[in-house]
Amino acid sequence: MTDPISVKGVLIHQDSVLLLLNERGEWDLPGGRPDPGEDHSAALMREVQEEAGLVVEVGAALSDYRFEVLPGRFVRILAFVCRLSGSSDVVVSDEHLEIRWLPLAELGERIHGHRLPSGYLGAIRQAMDQPRSPSRRSV
Repeated sequence: MTDPISVKGVLIHQDSVLLLLNERGEWDLPGGRPDPGEDHSAALMREVQEEAGLVVEVGAALSDYRFEVLPGRFVRILAFVCRLSGSSDVVVSDEHLEIRWLPLAELGERIHGHRLPSGYLGAIRQAMDQPRSPSRRSV
């Protein structure tokens, strides 16, 4: 059996990255599971809108990895570079406890007392090396 897929967006704006604090007390990237038949870009745009109230363009795919959400429960994370298309004013949904634009200079494995999973940290660092405008290729 293959692991379910979760698409995640690395949204860097004005030298800060968007992070959301989940119910497990970990920092998360915005995103989630695509609906049946929904492509990855559409799913990610929908999820960022639902979770943070932001409109984004989806760009280049970053490295994917297997993430253990709970003991013995894995998902395949597909991370993408995202670019803000509108206002940077965030609205926290009831899916998360907190949302923040974290300055890239403060990036690390622990942020304000909460863990940032290493796969997300790696995706953010990879995105920092990418051009800020999305690619035009289909994902």
